[in-house]
Amino acid sequence: MARWRSSGLMAVACAVCLTGCSTLGEREGTASRAALRFEENIRQVDGTRACAALAPETRQELEQSAKAGCAKALLEEKLPDGGPVREVQVYGQQAQVVLNGDTLFLSSFPAGWKITAAGCTPRPRQPYQCQIKGG
Repeated sequence: MARWRSSGLMAVACAVCLTGCSTLGEREGTASRAALRFEENIRQVDGTRACAALAPETRQELEQSAKAGCAKALLEEKLPDGGPVREVQVYGQQAQVVLNGDTLFLSSFPAGWKITAAGCTPRPRQPYQCQIKGG
């Protein structure tokens, strides 16, 4: 009986591990798709849809610093063309999507992944420098 109980616990533990991994993969895929949609909206000069992909604080920061509406301000930023995804990392409710020409940071909201920073470039031993970011 103890042997069956032990085997059953092992099976449950393995199932939990596999479910956790697939959930992480799904979250990475969803974050990646959100970043690519944002990039596509920028390329298509659709500031309204691109702004809808921004986190609320990021949108507010952009509008305040540009003293203009989000769509106009976002398109004036001249963000780099991101290109294809190179790497995605998800840490809890946060994600980093590294594209060939850009790095984006995202946060998970009830409505899905939202862009918290874009136009980001790495700096040695310092935080990323981002063209658009929330407060």
